[in-house]
Amino acid sequence: SERQVARLGYRTVVIGAGNIGITHLKAAKRMDEIETVAVSDTLPERLSQAAEQFGIRGYEDYRDMIAKEKPDIAVVALPPFLHRDAAVYCAEQGCHLLLEKPMAMNQAQCDEIIEAARRNGVTLMIGHTVHYMPANRKVKEIIDSGTLGKLIMINDRRYVSYFDNRLDWFFKKELSGGGILFNLGSHSIDKLQWFTGSRVKKVKAFTDYSASPGDIEGAGTVFAETESGVPGIIFHSGYGGVGTNETELIFTDGILKLDYRVMIGRNKEWQEVELDRQDPYVMQFEELIRSIRTGEETSCSGEYAKSIIAAIEAI
Repeated sequence: SERQVARLGYRTVVIGAGNIGITHLKAAKRMDEIETVAVSDTLPERLSQAAEQFGIRGYEDYRDMIAKEKPDIAVVALPPFLHRDAAVYCAEQGCHLLLEKPMAMNQAQCDEIIEAARRNGVTLMIGHTVHYMPANRKVKEIIDSGTLGKLIMINDRRYVSYFDNRLDWFFKKELSGGGILFNLGSHSIDKLQWFTGSRVKKVKAFTDYSASPGDIEGAGTVFAETESGVPGIIFHSGYGGVGTNETELIFTDGILKLDYRVMIGRNKEWQEVELDRQDPYVMQFEELIRSIRTGEETSCSGEYAKSIIAAIEAI
C-alpha cells in the first residue's frame, strides 16, 4: 500500500553483485525511500560477500528472488547479453526497473524491453549516470544559461587500460555487445545528446582491433553530427598509456573543459567552477522514485537509451 511504501520505502532488489551492483546497493542504503531486501548473483562467493556487507538476503537465481521477495523496484546490473531477458521478466512481475547501460545488445532488444514495461505499466529507467555526475550537471547548466554563447562543437577523449582487470565476457562481442566504443562510448554519445538537447543523426567511425584480446574493438575515432547541427569528435583507446577522460565544449564566447572538474576558458585565462558534490547514484534513484510517483518519464527513458544504442550500432 502507499502507507507501507511511505513508512518502509520501495522494496528493492539488485540483480548482479559486481562493481556496479555494489555501487547501487551503497546508494540505496543512504535513502529513506528505499528498503533494500535482497541481491542475486551466480557467483556464490561474491553473492555471500554482498549479502553479508549489506545485511540482506542472497539468491543465486534472480527469478527465485523476484518470486519470493516481490519487490517494487529491480535494479538490473548484469552483462548486456542478459539485459533483455532479465528486464522483460522483471517487468512482467510488476517491478519498476533501473536497468544498467548499455540498455541492450541492439535496438530490437531495446524495443522488447520498452514494450514489456509499457504493457505491464512499470517505470523503466536506464542507468546513464552522465546525467547525474556533478561536473556534467554543471556543464549542462552553463550550456542552458547561454553565458558562453552558441555551442558549436564537442570533442570527447577517453584513454584507459580497458583490458586490465575485466571478466572474460567483456572480450566476447556476443556477450558484451562490443568493446570500448560500445561500453564507454555510450557515455560519450550520451554527453553529445544530453548537452545539445538533440539526438545523434549521423556518424562516421574508424575502429581498431590491433591489440584487442578478443573480437571487440580496442580503440576508435567517431565523427558524429546531432540533429541540432552540433558536430562531435570522439576518441577512445583502451590500450593504456596515460589515463584521460576529458571533454571540450567550444562556444562562440569561450570554452568549457570537463574532466572531473569544470574549467571555463575566457579572456585568455582559465577559471575553475565550483561543483555541487551530491552522490550521482542517489540522485538517479531519486529521479526514478519521482517518475514512479508522478508517471512522468525520466531523462533516461527507454526511448532515449535506445537512441544511444542506435548510434553505437551505426558506429
